[in-house]
Amino acid sequence: MLKFFLGNSPKWYKYTILAFLVFNVLSYFLLGPVITSWIIIGEFIFTLAMALKCYPLVTGGLLAIQVLFLSLTTPKNAYKEVSLNLEVILLLMFMVAAIYFMKPLLMYIFSKVFTKVKSKMLLSILFVILAAVLSAFLDALTVTAVLISVGVGFYGVYHKIHSSDMDLDHEGTLDRKQLSGETLEQFRSFMRSLIMHGVVGTALGGVMTLVGEPQNLLIGEKLGWDFIEFFNRMKIITIPVFIAGLATTVILEKFKLFGFGAKLPEVARIIIENYTTIEDEKRTAKEKYRLIIQAIAMVLLIIGLALHLAPVGFIGLALIIFLTAFMGIIDEHQIGPAFEEALPFTGLLVVFFVIVAMIHDQHLFKPIIDYALSMDFSIQPTIFYIANGLLSAISDNVFVATVYINEVQAAFEAGNLSRLEYEKLAIAINTGTNLPSVATPNGQAAFLFLLTSSLAPLINLSYGKMVKMAFPYAIVLGGIGLLCVKYLL
Repeated sequence: MLKFFLGNSPKWYKYTILAFLVFNVLSYFLLGPVITSWIIIGEFIFTLAMALKCYPLVTGGLLAIQVLFLSLTTPKNAYKEVSLNLEVILLLMFMVAAIYFMKPLLMYIFSKVFTKVKSKMLLSILFVILAAVLSAFLDALTVTAVLISVGVGFYGVYHKIHSSDMDLDHEGTLDRKQLSGETLEQFRSFMRSLIMHGVVGTALGGVMTLVGEPQNLLIGEKLGWDFIEFFNRMKIITIPVFIAGLATTVILEKFKLFGFGAKLPEVARIIIENYTTIEDEKRTAKEKYRLIIQAIAMVLLIIGLALHLAPVGFIGLALIIFLTAFMGIIDEHQIGPAFEEALPFTGLLVVFFVIVAMIHDQHLFKPIIDYALSMDFSIQPTIFYIANGLLSAISDNVFVATVYINEVQAAFEAGNLSRLEYEKLAIAINTGTNLPSVATPNGQAAFLFLLTSSLAPLINLSYGKMVKMAFPYAIVLGGIGLLCVKYLL
């Protein structure tokens, strides 16, 4: 059984997971449900950290089944948690599949950008700003899906040349020899840093607007803020943080800190540039027509999301129908692969909501909330910001924001808070859950999606590397956010 249990995972990892499952039962009876729940959170984060050893849906799923088996939560409450996040699940299922059909257009645009913009510094800033602006008007997960798609596509081009007998730079040496070894590692490092700048950009833009992150919508609804008012209330914190984020990008790239700063190897640039030129020349009338359809779909996507004509998942499904109909993709086996990227992560997210339901049922965060509310109001926003940031980094920012805003709303309705105090705490909760949570992949759904995507193993992006690369951003964004909450709010 041990041979086949968890497949090719290392033996020590198999024993560790089995030890967790046995220990949790003993802990439940000896230490009680609350301590066991905290232990399970630690174990679940460990399974996420080991994502490259075994996809966390499998190991985290075993823990989730045990949570239900030990009655730390109920299937009914887990289902309630899933139903509250149905929009995120639909988004993942359909929007990511829609992006799959737009891959040729994305590759066409980004291969031009990658080869024409010679400065890595400029490219990094461009990625942060683009991801931030798109996340502010669309949403962070859709933008991350685009980044992953571009990363996989661009790596695919490199790999295609690397495994061929081409000599695109006409130097007499086969490209695969020039693109091996150190050049390949440098290319991976280049891709890693750009993608990480991009996902941090999604957090910088996502915090600013009503639609940027799921919890923003929830907080906005509770306080009756529309798109413009939400932006105006948040800008006292979000604008300085955005400027600080860009400054961090510049410093990280200039001084090559925390794994950033790798440039696209010149030999790789020339070879890829020549490859894209050949591809452009070879493009058939059918392929050109398909690019036009994808460009129309991209415009429809931006209009649909910016005007919020329907839930994001529905817009994604509509795009799949539009793209497949007009590009003539009518066979099930041609449509099926589009869903392969997102469904394992959707499964993992449902498992994650079981853990979130356990946190809720065992009232694990209640002592922290009670402590924050008992403090003098002059320091309450600061305490709320710190508590939200720390808890978001270990659990999930949407869940933490939901728990906190509900508690604060209850205090406001009971007459314990004035309207102004209520608004200040809401701003602290929103920024607290969005900014410091970039410290770990489990804090932000976009980061977790990237970590568990097909791109992560290609560019050697492990949990540890992600935490290391996100660390300077977490310190700067979290720190500047804290100073703004303390002195400007």
